Amino acid sequence: MDLKEFIRDVPNFPIEGIIFKDITTLLSNAKASSQTLEELYKLAKDKGITKVVGVESRGFIYGAALAIKLGVGFVPIRKPGKLPAEIVSESYELEYGTDKIEIHKDALAPGDKVLLHDDLLATGGTIEAATKLIEKLGAEVAQISFLIELSFLNGRDKVKNYEVVSLIDYTGE
Repeated sequence: MDLKEFIRDVPNFPIEGIIFKDITTLLSNAKASSQTLEELYKLAKDKGITKVVGVESRGFIYGAALAIKLGVGFVPIRKPGKLPAEIVSESYELEYGTDKIEIHKDALAPGDKVLLHDDLLATGGTIEAATKLIEKLGAEVAQISFLIELSFLNGRDKVKNYEVVSLIDYTGE
């Protein structure tokens, strides 16, 4: 089954000129969603993963499911002000300005091998910041996985020192 067939394009969202890749249509199809989880699992199962880290918010969907399937814990990376205990934060550049993400200070430990998961790789700023958070806590990024990659935006360049995998690639052609 071609998973790309289950991704809906939404023009001009969230701003004019952007074509948003909507995964809700994939999530609503049990067979496509199950295949997605199985494919992501096969890519990660032999990596010695001890924790899965998912990036808010769509990275939580398959990230949490992967953690269960791998038999390991799940750790959320959130936007500012969402985590209740002591946090570590990392700022990153956006096209216009900056943003920040946070993780609980006690969420990972030295020796943890992390599968970092998010739904989409675009310019790479968020995922680069996430790798820095993981490493600040002494853990190792064993793999970074995405459902979708917009390879024409060259986001991989920001995480080129890591193993990066994606199931669906949009090349911009």
